[in-house]
Amino acid sequence: MSIKILLAEDDSDFGMILKQYLELEDFEVSWFQNPEDVVSILQTGFNFHIGILDIMMPNIDGFSLAKMILKAKPNFPLLFLTAKNQKIDRLTGLKIGADDYIAKPCDPEELILRIKNILKRTLASETVTQHKIGTYILDTEKLLLIHPKEKIRLTIRENELLLYLLKFNHKTIKRDDILDNLWETNDYFTGRSLDVFISRLRKYFQHDSEIKIQSLRGIGFEIDFPEN
Repeated sequence: MSIKILLAEDDSDFGMILKQYLELEDFEVSWFQNPEDVVSILQTGFNFHIGILDIMMPNIDGFSLAKMILKAKPNFPLLFLTAKNQKIDRLTGLKIGADDYIAKPCDPEELILRIKNILKRTLASETVTQHKIGTYILDTEKLLLIHPKEKIRLTIRENELLLYLLKFNHKTIKRDDILDNLWETNDYFTGRSLDVFISRLRKYFQHDSEIKIQSLRGIGFEIDFPEN
């Protein structure tokens, strides 16, 4: 299957270099220097697997374009590419729903790796969109965890983490493996972030006492979801 990438980048030199590099990796790239052109095809010819958006574009910035894309195509994978590297910009992009964020000038190999990791997660989740977990149903397409008593809206990261944990049912998983595979960074801050997400998931499953995510000090977690 040919992977189709939407590239929105107004810098002609950088855009051309990036397009050529991505095509050397056998990606099919549609490059748009004008964000209005992306908006015009949202309802007609939008058949991409992932989008790479520059934030600093004229008329329509990357954040605004991302909101338009996600409104028309919910859960569409997006990666922000920008010269900015401020924390507030990273947080804004992630809150909008972007899957990743990389600052220019970037290492092309790192960008390729990030694209492939995003695609690996999103394309795999397209096959099966609903998973039964005890008395809950995980809908990965709608980012919902559904129980007869409530519906919980998940973030993309919560959804990815829960899907990853499902692969290790009735097993022990090392926290380093989770960080390396999902966060792609293993330091104090990402470790604390993982602990926060695990705590959230435990609260989400409060209506089913048979669902257990136990912490093993110095090791990781023991996963126990009821068989269905």
